[in-house]
Amino acid sequence: MRVLILGGGAREHALAWRLRRDEGVERVWIAPGNGGTPAVAETVQHLDILDPGAVARHAARERYDLVVIGPEAPLAAGVADAVRQASVPVFGPSRAAARLESSKAFAKEQLQRADVPTAASAVFDDVDDALDYARASDAPPVVKADWLAGGKGVVVPDSPEATEGAIRDLLGNAPQGGRVLLEERLVGREVSVFALVSDEAVVPLSAACDYKRLCDGDVGPNTGGMGAYAPVPWFGPAEVDKAVATIFEPIAWRMARDGSPYRGVLYAGLMLTEAGPMVLEFNARFGDPEAQVLLPLLDGDLAMALLGVAKGDRGAMEGSLAVRPGAAVAVVVASDGYPEAPISGLPLSGVEPSGPDDAGPMLRFHAGTSARGQGYRTSGGRVLSVVGVGPDLAAAREAAYEGVAGIDLAGSQHRTDIALRELTR
Repeated sequence: MRVLILGGGAREHALAWRLRRDEGVERVWIAPGNGGTPAVAETVQHLDILDPGAVARHAARERYDLVVIGPEAPLAAGVADAVRQASVPVFGPSRAAARLESSKAFAKEQLQRADVPTAASAVFDDVDDALDYARASDAPPVVKADWLAGGKGVVVPDSPEATEGAIRDLLGNAPQGGRVLLEERLVGREVSVFALVSDEAVVPLSAACDYKRLCDGDVGPNTGGMGAYAPVPWFGPAEVDKAVATIFEPIAWRMARDGSPYRGVLYAGLMLTEAGPMVLEFNARFGDPEAQVLLPLLDGDLAMALLGVAKGDRGAMEGSLAVRPGAAVAVVVASDGYPEAPISGLPLSGVEPSGPDDAGPMLRFHAGTSARGQGYRTSGGRVLSVVGVGPDLAAAREAAYEGVAGIDLAGSQHRTDIALRELTR
C-alpha cells in the first residue's frame, strides 16, 4: 500500500511511524512534514495541502492507495471532498461533516438534534449582545470561537472581567462572519474519546486525557496541548462502549440522515458531571498530542482499518485493530515564548526522531523542527512530543521524562505533571 499523509506536526509523524510498521504498507509520503519526518516518510515538496484541487491532482497522478488527512484546516477547506471526487480513497470527513469541529455552533445544533447531552449555550456575532448575555449569567460562561483557532479558541474565564475581555478579544479578531459561542461552565473530569466512523458504522478506539494549559497545575494560557496519557484508569472499555452507543452512534446517524455522512476518526471531548457525561466539543481528526499516545497502543493493521473507513468497509474497520495492554505518556516540549511568540531558529539536540523500527520505551515525534545539516532547529511553538511506552502509567511516565531530560534546547518549556494525578489519586 502507498500512503500519503497531509500535515506537519507530531500527530502526522506518529501516524507515519505507525503506518510504516504495518506489513502491508510499502511506502509513505508526507506533505509538508517537518525536520523529523524523513525518518518515517518521503517528503512531498511544494504541495499546498489547503488547496483541494492541487491535492486531488497530485493524489490521482501518484496513484496513492490511501490519503490520510491529519490536521483540521485541510478538512475545513474541503480537501477530502476533492480527493474523493478524484476516486482516491481518503481518510477524513468531508467539509460539511468536518463542521462538527470547524463550527462550534453547528456541533451544538447536531448534539441537540441527536438528543446528546451537552451544556446550554448561545451564539453571538455582536459584542454588546454577547456581553449582555454574559452579565445575565449566574456564572462566567466559557467563551468559544466559532471558527478554527488551532486549539486556542476556548477561554475559561474566572471572573466577569475576564469574560468581557475574552469576548472582546475573540470577536475583535474574528474572521469575516466569525461568531462566539457562550457556554455554561460544567464541573467534572474531562476525557477525550476516539472512534472510527464511516457513515453509520462506529468502531471504538480508546480514551485519553490531555493537558491544554501551558503550566503545571493547569494554569497559564490555553495551548494546542502540552501532554497526554492513555489509557484512562477511570474511563475504560465499558465506558468507551457506552459513549459510542449514546454519543457517537446518534451523531453518526444524524449526520448521515442530513446528507453529510462522516468518514474519519471522531474525537469527543467529554465532561463527566454529576448528571453524567456531557459533550464539550468534537474534533474531526486525531487529537494532538492524544494521537501520540493512542497510536503506540494500537495492535493490528492500522492502514487496513483507515482504508476500511475510507471505503465504508465495516468488516475491515472492526477486524483490523485492537488496543493492547500497556500505557503511553506524551510530554510536549515547547519553544521559548510559546504560545504567544515562540522563538524559531534555536538549535536543539537529543531529539533523534523515531523511525519505523523504534518500538519504545521512548519515542520522539517531531513537530516544530527543521533539519539543518546534521542537526535540528526550532521552527514552531510545540517542538516535539516525547512519548514513553510501558506496562503501566508509572513506567510510561518515567520513560517520557527520561527522554525530555536528554533534550538540549535553550529556554524550552514543558509540564512536569503529565499523568501525575493518576499516580497520586
